Amino acid sequence: MQALPATLCHLDGDYLPLRDAKISVLDRGFIFGDGIYEVIPAYDGHLFCLDEHLARLERSLAEVRIANPHDREGWRALAQRLVDSAANEATVSVYIQVTRGVAPRDHAMVQGIAPTVFAMVNRLTLPNEAARTNGVKCVTADEFRWAKAHIKSTSLLGAVIARQIGVDAGATETVMFRDEWLSEAASSNVWVVKDGTVFGPPRDNLVLTGIRYGLLERLCAERGIPFVLRRIAREEVFAADELMISSATKEVLPVTLLDDQPIGNGRPGPIYQSLYAAYQEAKRHNAQAQQPPRGVSA
Repeated sequence: MQALPATLCHLDGDYLPLRDAKISVLDRGFIFGDGIYEVIPAYDGHLFCLDEHLARLERSLAEVRIANPHDREGWRALAQRLVDSAANEATVSVYIQVTRGVAPRDHAMVQGIAPTVFAMVNRLTLPNEAARTNGVKCVTADEFRWAKAHIKSTSLLGAVIARQIGVDAGATETVMFRDEWLSEAASSNVWVVKDGTVFGPPRDNLVLTGIRYGLLERLCAERGIPFVLRRIAREEVFAADELMISSATKEVLPVTLLDDQPIGNGRPGPIYQSLYAAYQEAKRHNAQAQQPPRGVSA
């Protein structure tokens, strides 16, 4: 058995070492995957896009009819305490999970039980320089997951299977198509660049709208890059000048090989370079807006 770390976690109001945290076997998150989650990055002690993550957390809870156990300030304090506990790590992520709670097994949504609230902090390993310089390889698959992708649910078996397709092929991600239209990757959003415009699938129930949706839209506006959301056919993806994936852990990453076919000229393109630079600038601005920086007394 792999040893569990002693890093700090939060479980139902208590802060304790992760390896000591325990939940009931009748927790509906364990039995049914009946819960939602968020992953919030933090750079040098500063939570990034926190309000956007908490807004999505609220939306997901409302969609599955779980009462939100905290207001935004409560979530902010919880997340920041975990980040502060990992002061020896420059880049971390806070994982938050809320399940419906503990009850005898019944598919129906049990009423009157307290949600289970769990959160932990993890080291966040960003893509290395080679991946950013050369781009990464991805493969494709038909979308076989459910039609409520907009809910950030803990029921992730479909995503696990999709991700393993890429792992088996030695690829960074698996790009999914639903009826020949671009959906998303196993755990990332996908962006097509053509003639200087960034295209992405529309915000609807068929895609988990990543926090980078709003962030990249804003960064494109700052850089004068057209940004369009619409249905994107499979052939458009392979004919792209550039292809990118984005997530909290990948930030924005160029895809230069898809199903062993080069995308564009097979190298990361100028739109990616511009957006990656803008992303790093957004992180610096975020840190400056949150005072005092790590290591400086208030």
